[in-house]
Amino acid sequence: MGKKLYVGNLPYSATDQILSDTFAQCGTVTSAKIIMDRDSGRSKGFGFVEMSTDAEAADVITKFNGADYDGRAMTVNEAKPMVPREGGGGGRGGFGGGGGRGRY
Repeated sequence: MGKKLYVGNLPYSATDQILSDTFAQCGTVTSAKIIMDRDSGRSKGFGFVEMSTDAEAADVITKFNGADYDGRAMTVNEAKPMVPREGGGGGRGGFGGGGGRGRY
């Protein structure tokens, strides 16, 4: 088991510090990070916590997976490695074709 954990279904009011303090009940929290939306600056409702040992990580999963946090059942499990996205960006729609810019 890895020491990095995914924590989902968090209320938007959750902060890095609250997450760290909550999970410290099970051991040493190496890092705690809520993922923020880059456009709005608001929480995306999930984050990652890294515990210092595998045993502490397992204890966190047992204790907090499904636990109530401000009326929401938290999801806590082992974080999966990030997979590169397919398609190479694909955000080029609307810029191709003749256009006619600067051609006359």
